[in-house]
Amino acid sequence: MLNIYVAIISSLIAQVALQCNEIKAPVWNPVYSVKGILYIPYAELEEPFYAWFDLASKQSRIDYYGGMVKTYQLRNNGAYGTSLKIAPVTTETELNSQTCLQVNGSREVTIEPQSVLPSLEGFTCVGSEVVEGLLTEKWQMVQTIGQKLNRYTMWLKFRDDNDKPQAKYAIPVRYEMKGFNSLLGSHYDHYYLSYDAYSTEDIDPKVFKVEEGMPCSAFPGPGDRHIYTFNPMKEFIHPTTTSHVEFEFRKFKVKHGKGYTNDIEETKRKDVFRQNLRFIHSINRQHKGYSLGVNHLADRSELELKALRGRKYSGEYNGGQQFPFKYVERTKLPAEFDWRIYGAVTPVKDQSVCGSCWSFGTIGAVEGAFFLHNGHKLVRLSQQALIDCSWGFGNNGCDGGEDFRAYMWMLKHGGIPTEDDYGPYLGQDGYCHINNATLTAKITGWVNVTSGSLTALRQAIVAKGPISVAIDAGHRTFSFYSNGVYYEPDCKNKIDELDHAVLAVGYGTINGEDYWLIKNSWSNYWGNDGYVLMSARNNNCGVMTTPTLERLVKSVRMAVKNNKNDANKLREELRNASFHVFGHHTSCSEYFCTRKNSNKNDYTSIVDSNFFYKNSKNFRTDGE
Repeated sequence: MLNIYVAIISSLIAQVALQCNEIKAPVWNPVYSVKGILYIPYAELEEPFYAWFDLASKQSRIDYYGGMVKTYQLRNNGAYGTSLKIAPVTTETELNSQTCLQVNGSREVTIEPQSVLPSLEGFTCVGSEVVEGLLTEKWQMVQTIGQKLNRYTMWLKFRDDNDKPQAKYAIPVRYEMKGFNSLLGSHYDHYYLSYDAYSTEDIDPKVFKVEEGMPCSAFPGPGDRHIYTFNPMKEFIHPTTTSHVEFEFRKFKVKHGKGYTNDIEETKRKDVFRQNLRFIHSINRQHKGYSLGVNHLADRSELELKALRGRKYSGEYNGGQQFPFKYVERTKLPAEFDWRIYGAVTPVKDQSVCGSCWSFGTIGAVEGAFFLHNGHKLVRLSQQALIDCSWGFGNNGCDGGEDFRAYMWMLKHGGIPTEDDYGPYLGQDGYCHINNATLTAKITGWVNVTSGSLTALRQAIVAKGPISVAIDAGHRTFSFYSNGVYYEPDCKNKIDELDHAVLAVGYGTINGEDYWLIKNSWSNYWGNDGYVLMSARNNNCGVMTTPTLERLVKSVRMAVKNNKNDANKLREELRNASFHVFGHHTSCSEYFCTRKNSNKNDYTSIVDSNFFYKNSKNFRTDGE
């Protein structure tokens, strides 16, 4: 029985295949609405859309992500048409305010209604196929452009037309594009649209109208330069356009001084750039609370980006001491803090194509601590020395490492050379030459800040300076972060899941969202001038999982013996000088104390790192 059924189905498919070869390519209804999902496998994207198209009135509208972003293509508005985009915008004073932006067409580039169904002119029916559980006709067109072979495929079915007896109209099921570059021997592009619902009923004119009273601000520049923001679907529907990709890629090359060895290499890079560009703009349409942007990494593959994340977790105890501070209520800490303001942070560097992030996190923390122990003089210390010289403690130079192994090396050798003394950062494994350098910033050990504690990490940052932290940076959203508070639901926070080392230099709150101010080592072209605001919610990406700070040999304290007046004078001088960073406290006693020792005439004025405690029994005097 089963064999008979299979034979019947096969026969029907064969008949349809024979018949459809002679069928003229169908033309879509001039008025339709359709719901579906755009899939871009290479960019790892699934973007839901809802579209309305009215050819007669020369209007279209496409909504993305459930209407969060609405785009309008209105040929009947103005001499050359108008594109509108409505999206939520968040500023310091407004949260998710609906804003309308406008781009007008020009004589060279008119705004036309945008179909989400390809023109089937030039397509040929090649048979039948079951797609998404439906028996469909398969229409295909193959184009060869230079070394590129582009294959466009449309799967559709037919439905009886109630208005026209014995007539049928086409219903879209799936549309796919696969691009193969014979020169590269690989697929350079692949995307497809799955259509879930389709209607040819008349569309209410209100669909194409912007809410009354909503002003639309002009957006500068020609329309074809804003395809990604005002009409992203234009890139995916045949006949497609690539002029915007060419424009963005040229701009990218000029800005970042990109040069490629040959045409093959440039073609590869442009294809990677295309996918990353799609990803960036698709994520931005989701309005996650942060934005992505094109940076110097936009032509790099995922494998190349992975090489920048050089934290190698070994699974062994790192030898750090227990966090020494007593618990402090969060309300007693500053609401926001930023060590950059006080000069404790060196400029952002670029680790280049070297997985040396661990050295940047380590050195950044030591630089900040040394700043506090060195009369507020900021000294650049050498990442290159750690890359070259700490192999014996388990670090692997440009192939990864861990901060505590760098601390171990510093502890044994008595510090770290300055950058001026050792030489500049190379972005490569180099020859160790510390014998010719003077070591400074000698440490006595390191401390593990209480894992998972927001208050403990805040306390450590304020009291001890910038802190070395590890994060999960293995997400494309992080690679192209531009601004806003970064929260990635897919981020992991277990210690063995963190692959990148960075520096926590402060914290704060924006629109009710707590964040950590993180310094990265991917140049100031990345992020917000090299920094990222990372959400503290749910220990996202693991900032609070394994923070460490180092103990330097000398504390920031001074003693004056046998004269109480001199001790009081010193307290006042220190309050006005060295520790102006804590100027938000109005009372000196909040961060200084004068303690009388066993000798009644011996007074010690202590500038204490644990300045939150006024009671002398809470102050530390062991070199902290």
